[in-house]
Amino acid sequence: MQQQITLQLSPKDASDSACIKEQIGLAMALPTSSISGFQLLKKSIDARKRNVLINIKVNAFINEPFVEINLPKFHFNEVHTALKKVVVIGAGPAGLFAALELIEQGIKPIILERGKDIRERRRDLATLNKEGILNEESNYCFGEGGAGTYSDGKLYTRSSKRGNVEKVLQLLVHFGADENILYTAHPHIGTNKLPKIIQQIREAIINLGGEVHFNEKVIDFSIKEKKIEQVICESGNKFDADEVILATGHSAKDIFELLHKKNILIEAKPFALGVRIEHPQSLIDSIQYHCPVNLGRDTYLPPASYQLVEQVNSIGVFSFCMCPGGIIATASTSQNELVVNGWSPSKRNNPFANSGMVVQVHETDAIAQLKTENRKQSINNPFVLHQFQESVEKKAFDAGGGLFVAPAQRMTDFVNNKISTTLPENSYLRGVHSTNLKTVLPPFIFDSLTMALVAFGKKMKGYYTEEAIIVAPESRTSSPIRIPRHPDTLMHPQINNLFPCSEGAGYAGGIVSAAMDGQAVATAIAQKHRIKETD
Repeated sequence: MQQQITLQLSPKDASDSACIKEQIGLAMALPTSSISGFQLLKKSIDARKRNVLINIKVNAFINEPFVEINLPKFHFNEVHTALKKVVVIGAGPAGLFAALELIEQGIKPIILERGKDIRERRRDLATLNKEGILNEESNYCFGEGGAGTYSDGKLYTRSSKRGNVEKVLQLLVHFGADENILYTAHPHIGTNKLPKIIQQIREAIINLGGEVHFNEKVIDFSIKEKKIEQVICESGNKFDADEVILATGHSAKDIFELLHKKNILIEAKPFALGVRIEHPQSLIDSIQYHCPVNLGRDTYLPPASYQLVEQVNSIGVFSFCMCPGGIIATASTSQNELVVNGWSPSKRNNPFANSGMVVQVHETDAIAQLKTENRKQSINNPFVLHQFQESVEKKAFDAGGGLFVAPAQRMTDFVNNKISTTLPENSYLRGVHSTNLKTVLPPFIFDSLTMALVAFGKKMKGYYTEEAIIVAPESRTSSPIRIPRHPDTLMHPQINNLFPCSEGAGYAGGIVSAAMDGQAVATAIAQKHRIKETD
């Protein structure tokens, strides 16, 4: 007999298979010897009370042999000679998972990536972190795996209606991720492990007959009768296309400009912008796990995280991409513009915890701010929010003094509007420069954050502290531009073989939702060709 059971255990007992079997027996009033094994289905932390507990759901095998449930077998077709070819622009999570889905459907994907492969990309990141020299085509946003490669590997999403979350996680395990991502409440791979997984996905795509081309920056489309016939790259290479998936990510401004130049409809999209806040991890552990800072958390508990949200004068302020045991990194894609982001290794064992803390930005906010900077705005300018974003990033770069040094302030000084005489130790590798961030951030962003931080300090006792550092700006939460598409066919309304996809098109955010959107677009393409074949 098999039966699903939910248990609440101490962190230590939840890490011990023998203890779990014993607790299953007690819950069912059966001897432990009758429990032949169990499969973990869900695992989460309950830290609401002083004694932190672990909630687990298991499928228990009772008085029958334990059979380990294996992952489903994925059927990937050989597409070396496939007649239908789809050009996939971008090798981030959306592009890679779209390619895998196309192969499953018997369609050949041709991936064009403007940046470099994992190995070469890592060298450019090292140069950026050590010397402050940015390669605009190979950085934390551009290159194999896209921004997802160095986005910490968080895999939780609220977008389950968009696709099959389970399939995305199973595919990641298939290509090398730990199986615990299948049952933990907030699954996480780690930036140190993601590159190998992405490389294995790429190798599988090539072995099955797909193509992956690096250093191929798309600069033009040849369009005839409302269809893209060729995708043209800066290298001079041209790629014929039956269909085109545009999965370029939220930072490919040149692609938005190309579409606009070609009179292909794009539109401004609200996004969020703010700062990245970093605390000592021991402090966050103390707040969340109710333990003394000097003693540290239970060794059986992971580094603590948090999620915060507050409405300030009807403006939403919320935490974004929280990284326990992580670092703050330079995520710029252009010279003289500064962007910061955060990530964690798989063990989350760095001494700091950082999180984006961002404010909702709408078109009216951007127009009002740009007017104060004497920047005229035309009616229905699709780039207005992008220009707002760019303006903040340029101010931050100048305030830091160049070479991607970041302007920063102690949290208490930020709220009290004064320059910090000293800054706490932190993880940002390019270094920080004490600045009054009021000179960098638009007034409504600064004011909203100031009020929200005080409120967060009341929700999480100890969060509002001079030990925390604020680094600016966190400005690439999502794309400030949307590329429209039909809700049923997922095609652009003007171009009959263009499929805007994922974060860069304004339809996803994060690895899992981007991967699901890539799968959805690939499925839509397969369905389109099935309909054609039956006509």
